Amino acid sequence: MSLRDGPFQDIRIPLTWTAAIALIVAAVIGVAILLGDRRGTVQAQAFGATRSVADSLARPAGEALSAPVRWTGDAVDYVEGYFFAVSENRRLHAQIRALEQSRDQAVALTNENGRLRAILGLRTEPPIPMVAAHVISDSRGPFANSRLADAGREKGVAVGNPVMSEHGLVGRVVGVAEGVSRVLMVTDVASRTPVMIDRTGARAILTGDGGPSPKLAYLRGMDPVKVGDRVLTSGDGGVLPRGLPVGTVVTGLGGDWRVRLDADDGPIDFVRILEFTDFSQLASQPALNQAEPPPLSRAEQAELAARLAAAEARPTPPAASGARPAAAPKSPSSAPTLAAEKPTGAKPSGAKPAPAAKPKAAKPPPAIAP
Repeated sequence: MSLRDGPFQDIRIPLTWTAAIALIVAAVIGVAILLGDRRGTVQAQAFGATRSVADSLARPAGEALSAPVRWTGDAVDYVEGYFFAVSENRRLHAQIRALEQSRDQAVALTNENGRLRAILGLRTEPPIPMVAAHVISDSRGPFANSRLADAGREKGVAVGNPVMSEHGLVGRVVGVAEGVSRVLMVTDVASRTPVMIDRTGARAILTGDGGPSPKLAYLRGMDPVKVGDRVLTSGDGGVLPRGLPVGTVVTGLGGDWRVRLDADDGPIDFVRILEFTDFSQLASQPALNQAEPPPLSRAEQAELAARLAAAEARPTPPAASGARPAAAPKSPSSAPTLAAEKPTGAKPSGAKPAPAAKPKAAKPPPAIAP
């Protein structure tokens, strides 16, 4: 039996009621949705509060449960440290030694850098060309004292060039080869260096005797030196430039004057060789040869003019009485005269005429034997 043949086939639902029911159903569904979303928010808030309470309660329990585990780990670490203390000690000692070596190397490099900066900053007045060198050998003996530097003929080093460290004069070059030069120290027994006392300007000769402090010889003047005076090179003889620092005056054991060298203030590892031969290289020879004398001042010009005027106004002194005038030159064609010429000037009063020379008698010819 179909629905059309059933008992409800004659039921007719009005359209208004249908719309109203649909509206009510939609409103109910919307309210349900709103209430459902709100319910999730309320449940989330409730869940968060519950979770906070659970965490607060679980914290002491977790600490109590993790304490045995932590204590066990500490015990294991203690036992391992006790049994492996020897190997750890050895490892730490090796690390300390490595750090000490690095520290020593850093200190050495710092010192070397400072010394190189000092030696490269060395300047002279007037400027002199210099060559930096490293001392590679040291030759010592009872009296001899010389060193080898790794700069030679290829760098322009010549015999006689002075050698300085960053503190003061070291010596001079006495031998040159390719790549090496020999430096005679000022303490060597063969060293003689002209010096002067900076305070008084007194000259002396610094004489080496093999000891650490060479002595001052040939001092001149009254009290030319005292303890503590600075000693510089004098430049006498053109051997060394003037003004290079040498040392300080001290008193020797025998009461003689000696010099404590400035070069002894540090090790002589790096030196500078001054390419100095004589004082002529310090001046410009073309400029000296082409230089004109300075003009005279007004006072000097006036003085020179006065001297010239006085020299021109000075009268010529008269000829002395009885002086013989200069003889006129003879012509080559005139025959020589045997008679003496008489002076043409006036004779002085009371003067006697010179007697005439008597002719000598001629000797007879010698007789010829038959």
